[in-house]
Amino acid sequence: MKTPKRIEPLVEDGVVDKVMRQLMSGKEATVYVVQCGDEVRCAKVYKEANQRGFHQAVHYTEGRKVKNSRQARAMEKGSRYGRQEQESAWQRAEVDALYKLAAAGVRVPHPYGFYEGVLLMELVSDEQGAPAPRLNDLELTEEQAREFHAMLIRQVVLMLCAGIVHGDLSEFNILVDGQGPVIIDLPQAVDAAANNNASRMLERDVENLANYFGQFAPELQATQYGKEIWALYQRGELFPDTLLTGRFQQSEKQADLRSVMREIDSARDDHAAKLRYQQLKREEGR
Repeated sequence: MKTPKRIEPLVEDGVVDKVMRQLMSGKEATVYVVQCGDEVRCAKVYKEANQRGFHQAVHYTEGRKVKNSRQARAMEKGSRYGRQEQESAWQRAEVDALYKLAAAGVRVPHPYGFYEGVLLMELVSDEQGAPAPRLNDLELTEEQAREFHAMLIRQVVLMLCAGIVHGDLSEFNILVDGQGPVIIDLPQAVDAAANNNASRMLERDVENLANYFGQFAPELQATQYGKEIWALYQRGELFPDTLLTGRFQQSEKQADLRSVMREIDSARDDHAAKLRYQQLKREEGR
């Protein structure tokens, strides 16, 4: 097939030998199967911002670091340069997440490089060597549903231990190869420690899994892994091998309002004393 314009520089530089075919086209990118030496990989070509249907909602980008103050100001003003930088930051978020998660042992496509809006990565294949199907294209048995659900809950834990929440996890961005589920599509991944929406997103990701697999194994719909996982993470007790129950009980312990008020009063008194001290120092200096 004809080489897409965005991939032409990779062919010219010898990174890609040829484009074999288009694999899929989504709201944010088009993915192609490409030949790289002896290996078949895939190239994810991000669409321009004005061609995409997915909006960079502020609750996804909150907490993401910007290289320098000039870029931050441009992005805030919405200038042409700022929009370009915002788009670049959005794409880099997926690249950075893939490298970090792959290193942490999460089942994601192995990244091979990012070249001006083109992400080169592993082609996830089934047992016959064909591109792996999406989870939503499979008909599962109860046993398979329970097995895949357990595997994905463990992947969610591994991701959170690496400081990342997928943010848009569902049966539509999970592939299934010969060893089980592989998580894809991470441009909306969020920093668990820096994003105030991370807990809500993680619970939604886990709820999506429960609802999907619950079609085949109904008991999974009653599980509360999301709340359990986040509570353990907040307490610093979440590890890759942490045993989970799928149950969660909200603490019913009432706050000690008297102690809270004493803390507030103490802080207020300390602040007032500091102000008096500063006033006295100013008067002494006159």
